[in-house]
Amino acid sequence: MADTAVVEFLARVPLFQGLKTRQLERLAGRLVPREYPAGHAIVTQGKGGEGFFIIESGHAQVIRERADGEKVVVNSFGPTDFFGELALLDDGPRTASVVTTEPTRCLALTRWDFLAVLREDAEMAITILEELARRFRRALDAM
Repeated sequence: MADTAVVEFLARVPLFQGLKTRQLERLAGRLVPREYPAGHAIVTQGKGGEGFFIIESGHAQVIRERADGEKVVVNSFGPTDFFGELALLDDGPRTASVVTTEPTRCLALTRWDFLAVLREDAEMAITILEELARRFRRALDAM
């Protein structure tokens, strides 16, 4: 049985708000806590991605390096924010770096664990994929 506090935390994460408690419990059982000091790159643009991260505590900035070498902060994340969702769907390189601005604790989910959970529960897969599609649509509309 998954930790109740983790399940309650996951219920507040936008990507998982449509999931049932049993689905959140299944997902929580696959998450691995990771802690990072301030100034640490959790993921690096152009490198392979090992999975998905949810910030449990702390803050981080999303930094994208342009073709001319200029680095631009394009977003910032705090508790319940998530990143790396593309790495759940394919194993392509990271599209940006995410660097902590203070000590940060994340919950990490590998691609293979995510796919294993989705294979067990098609309803969960549909709910998560619908939310990912809404998120991508909003990102495109903001451009």
